[in-house]
Amino acid sequence: MRMVKCVVLKKEAEGLENPPYPGELGERIFENVSKQAWTDWLNRLTTIINENQLSTADPSNVAIIEQHMRGFLFSEGDMGGAPEGFSAAGGKK
Repeated sequence: MRMVKCVVLKKEAEGLENPPYPGELGERIFENVSKQAWTDWLNRLTTIINENQLSTADPSNVAIIEQHMRGFLFSEGDMGGAPEGFSAAGGKK
């Protein structure tokens, strides 16, 4: 089992088996993000896509998704939080 010092969880945790995303960003995620944090990101991604009606087939939407990814995983920029007006399941809007 491969361990990483996860920048999201702020602790040592099980790492991913392969880079989950292409290019330099994928390598950075592979080296610094745990499996659990990546799963947390994928759950957030679903929310972001649904709340903002984004398409992963649209290059301009992929750029927005990458901004959210950098914000969520690395606290870069201002797009790491939940979509505006969103509350977790069971919460009230």
